[in-house]
Amino acid sequence: MNKKILMVLLITSIIFTIVGCNNNEEEISSLKIGVMPAVDSAPIFVAEEIGYFEQENLDMDIKVYTNAVNRESALQSGQLDGAMTDLIAFVNNINNDFKIKITTSTDGKFPFLVKKGFEEKETIDIGMMEVSVSNFLSEQYLSSKYEMNKIFIPEIPTRLEMIKSGKMDMAIIPEPMASMGELGGLEKRVYENKEEFTPEAMVFTYDAISEKEEAISKFHRAYNKGVKYIKENEKESRRILIDKLELNPEIIDNIDMPEYNMARLPSSEYMNKVIQWVEKVNGEKINIEYDDMVEGKFLD
Repeated sequence: MNKKILMVLLITSIIFTIVGCNNNEEEISSLKIGVMPAVDSAPIFVAEEIGYFEQENLDMDIKVYTNAVNRESALQSGQLDGAMTDLIAFVNNINNDFKIKITTSTDGKFPFLVKKGFEEKETIDIGMMEVSVSNFLSEQYLSSKYEMNKIFIPEIPTRLEMIKSGKMDMAIIPEPMASMGELGGLEKRVYENKEEFTPEAMVFTYDAISEKEEAISKFHRAYNKGVKYIKENEKESRRILIDKLELNPEIIDNIDMPEYNMARLPSSEYMNKVIQWVEKVNGEKINIEYDDMVEGKFLD
């Protein structure tokens, strides 16, 4: 009799153990991330809208920042687990011993908006953020064409208003905000990116990578599903992007969308180019190893 009771107890224990494991696997993870009002964010917005995060049992808190300084402050103060950032800000953060790593490159577009009535000249007044992707790309695309009087304005909406009012000749504005400016009568100039990558990425803090590894893995799986959806449903993806950013739907066909890639890491060669540019701007040598900048365990 005792043997039968022991057997029943053993079987019951095994069943509860299996059920417990299954419940653990189905637990909802959570992440807080910051993104910019840019086409880079489209795979994330699509994943949220279509339900890919929900499929992964991942509760996402996604905040859109129009000011990169505020985004960086939120990340550094622990308000966010991760953020979409530009590689210039990233290199500065790493150089200042802020513990973050790139988990995937992202894909963006940065057109230039030109004021009404602009006449070509040697020196232009151009709006951008100082140590940032906007400065980096302005030099990459325009240094052979113009002398640039750089006007540093962190807020994207403020930059847009300055160019609309004619107080600057040009401003670099990320898509789809650039298309909003074009809708308002500004000229949009798009330059071809000849690099394999764009200088932007998703980064997560060391704490998040250590404590929320499964959640970050789920994020990247959903991100890749979002990329796949965009490739197969571009028109609907444009609508989702516009809805999430609360923009005028009239720009839907004018947005210059990038070629989206599945989650991947920027190459060491590309990161070295970024580092060299930051060294030039900051006037100091930066010694950062590639492996200290990237985390590849979340890539399929």
